[in-house]
Amino acid sequence: MGNEIEKLQKIIDESDNIVFFGGAGVSTESGIPDFRSQDGLYNQKYDYPPETILSHTFFMRRPEEFFKFYQDKMLCDTAKPNAAHLKLAELEKNGKLKAVITQNIDNLHQMAGSRNVLELHGSVYRNYCMKCGKSYDFKYMKEVKGIPKCTCDGIIKPDVVLYEEGLNEHTIQESVRAISEAQVLIIGGTSLAVYPAAGLIDYFRGDHLVVINKVPTPRDKYADLLIKEPIGKVFSQIHV
Repeated sequence: MGNEIEKLQKIIDESDNIVFFGGAGVSTESGIPDFRSQDGLYNQKYDYPPETILSHTFFMRRPEEFFKFYQDKMLCDTAKPNAAHLKLAELEKNGKLKAVITQNIDNLHQMAGSRNVLELHGSVYRNYCMKCGKSYDFKYMKEVKGIPKCTCDGIIKPDVVLYEEGLNEHTIQESVRAISEAQVLIIGGTSLAVYPAAGLIDYFRGDHLVVINKVPTPRDKYADLLIKEPIGKVFSQIHV
């Protein structure tokens, strides 16, 4: 991997407008499971696949079952930022990285110190009452029993984009702007299987496309640099 790291280092050294686009693979090294991979989550004590449970329809029809899965599998408060999160925050601090665009909802980029984080699919750290709009924190959602209710008796919904729901328009616009203006786009820890998020890559017109992912992606053939290694392992060898 030495030669690939050298190439990546050179690309980073020579650029001051980098954008990072990441997915679940960025967080798996922090201990957050990726339910798309074969980690057995599909077979664990649930009567429905994760995509069904995490849909708007299921949330509205079976909120108790939704929250049982949500608390069990989506609310991980023991995870800490890994080398990838920390290095990206460092690159931003040094003026090289302009934005992190993430499909993750775990807040790890912010914990690492990144400021300009565009969360395509929302965050488990934000929750609001569907009736009155009152906000609730992560701790409340983690500890509450059954369906989380507001003081006004409305159901509290996590600020995450469920299947069947649209992405936030402002977040999309900011992501498109960042990608279209980027000199370097680094795609990491994502198989680029989830749309419309994956389609944002089409707006890149810069000099270098870098793909860092353990498994193949649809963009591999367009990459100037392709590294098939865990992203934390790769970024731990980069110097800022």
